[in-house]
Amino acid sequence: MEKTSAAIVVPLDAGWSDVGSWDALHANSDLDVRGNVLRGDVVAEDTQGSFLYSESRLLATVGLTDHVVVETKDAVLVAPRNRVQDVKQLVARLKAEGRYEHSLHREVFRPWGSYDSIDNGARFQVKRLTVRPGGVLSLQMHHHRAEHWVVVSGTAQITRGEEVFLLEENQSTYIPVGVKHRIENPGKIPLHIIEVQSGGYLGEDDIVRYEDQYGRQGTNT
Repeated sequence: MEKTSAAIVVPLDAGWSDVGSWDALHANSDLDVRGNVLRGDVVAEDTQGSFLYSESRLLATVGLTDHVVVETKDAVLVAPRNRVQDVKQLVARLKAEGRYEHSLHREVFRPWGSYDSIDNGARFQVKRLTVRPGGVLSLQMHHHRAEHWVVVSGTAQITRGEEVFLLEENQSTYIPVGVKHRIENPGKIPLHIIEVQSGGYLGEDDIVRYEDQYGRQGTNT
């Protein structure tokens, strides 16, 4: 819309905020008696005028005034409310230092569902896959990692090499390095799988796609 030449602008005195910062979100939210906005599992002691957001764990504060504290699975942001726009400088620094957090989150959404990287270490990584009903991962292969899959909820249709079979709750399978594979959810409820990757390289770019119903090709993640 900002680039179109086929638009008409009409003045309207209705009040407006694009809620473009955490401070603006605080200003447009319902406040408690101390002027705080609390979201998630938050315990605030002697804290006033602050926006406190917790996504995945207990967030506790003591003695804060006019601050923003945002906890997600990826990172924690702490800043005075009047300086939250400076987060752009933090993003630029993360990018300059070659860190992944500026572009890749712990929980990543895909056309078929999402995956959450819940643990990792030398030569291993653990993910929780959620495949929506009817969702189909690409037929793919990895050069450097093997994978173990355990179904914890729902039913999975698995392609492993020339085999196609079903896995139900508490069943598992193993995908060796270099073997084509795919996960599909043929059911009516979300499919949840714990995936354990092991190998010398576990990057998301170690993917060779052969078929993909969402139009993704090659090694793009």
